[in-house]
Amino acid sequence: MFLLLFSTLLDYAAGLKISASQNNRTKKLWLWLSIGVNLGLLGVFKYYNFFAESFADALHNIGIQAHAHTLSIILPVGISFYTFHGLSYIIDVYKGRIAAESNFIQYALFVCFFPLLVAGPIERATHLLPQLKVKRSFDLHKAKDGLRQILWGLFKKVVIADLCAEYANTIFNHYGSLTGSSLFLGMLFFTIQIYGDFSGYSDIALGTARLFGIDLLRNFAYPYFSRDIAEFWRRWHISLSSWFRDYVYIPLGGSRVSTLKKVRNIFIVFLLSGFWHGAKFTFIAWGLLHALYFLPLLLTNRNRSNLATVAHGRLFPTIREVLHMALTFMLVAFAWIFFRTENMQHAWHFITRMLSRSLFVSPNFVEKKFAFFVLALAAMFFVVEWLGRESHHALASLADKWKRPLRWCLYYVIIIAICLFGGKYEQFIYFQF
Repeated sequence: MFLLLFSTLLDYAAGLKISASQNNRTKKLWLWLSIGVNLGLLGVFKYYNFFAESFADALHNIGIQAHAHTLSIILPVGISFYTFHGLSYIIDVYKGRIAAESNFIQYALFVCFFPLLVAGPIERATHLLPQLKVKRSFDLHKAKDGLRQILWGLFKKVVIADLCAEYANTIFNHYGSLTGSSLFLGMLFFTIQIYGDFSGYSDIALGTARLFGIDLLRNFAYPYFSRDIAEFWRRWHISLSSWFRDYVYIPLGGSRVSTLKKVRNIFIVFLLSGFWHGAKFTFIAWGLLHALYFLPLLLTNRNRSNLATVAHGRLFPTIREVLHMALTFMLVAFAWIFFRTENMQHAWHFITRMLSRSLFVSPNFVEKKFAFFVLALAAMFFVVEWLGRESHHALASLADKWKRPLRWCLYYVIIIAICLFGGKYEQFIYFQF
């Protein structure tokens, strides 16, 4: 709480100083003071031990014995999210995109609005602050839509994500004794889990905010229906990818520079994205792998080929679209292995065992019959997502298209499923970031 208060006070004061100053040098001083202190706090609490241990290991590899002095500290809740909230505000004030907020309570509410504080979405001052400054009245239409989104988010988390987590945890924790086919299923379970877990949280956050008449930035747009990696990143964790685009990629020159610099910019953004998630080489490898996925699209100028929703206005996709979605899904699923494993050695052993001859034999983990039921349930979940893919959440379009009895039947099915399968609680994955 002290860190949150300190960061909020610092950015509030820095914004006022930047806005009041006529001297560009003074503005830059306050800008870099805010950026330096915020990133410094993030670095100490989230990355210090990683760098200390890595430096000691590097010295050890060249024959110099060194002991890493690490800090016994707990990662503060939501630090990555509220740090980026503050940074976007200060940069936008410096660039003149928004006026500095003089009301401290309004600014503090922007930084730590409770639905998004611990796991996003990462809001922009230009989007959220104006909504906080106007008088709000209860909107029944918004509230009903918010409740639908909360219900769908709970289903994603409690039913889809938590059921998949049980098998993903079992398989990743005991990969040494399992067949390649079992590990392949473990990869699929985690791929579904992390989507249901994180997008479920985002749906609950957006729905809760809508009850108060506030629209938060959309964070997911059916990413597993993407036809290439570029489209995936326009649809996955949108608030983070757009943050890096606006505050890192474009200032570096974006796509308006030479090919070599474009490649450099892409690698910087994806490596930072991996590093943002945590101080582990597996996260860096995950970001690097996505940069390599993205590179062919960038070099052939096809990174903006798929801007519209897949099969827009049609019920079924074409064979070509199905193949592209399947390939993109498998590339993303493979990269999630690095995200889930404890270290690079674990990731390497998992991948080599998964891609062995045992990939083509029967899975051998316990309760595999119920596991296939969970996969069938996940498949039905994705069917509903597919039907609602042209709306901001799956139940929004169904509410408009389906008649009331059918609609309420779906609501009750979802509620019963939550009650039946919601016994085990798995912590939200993105709470650790």
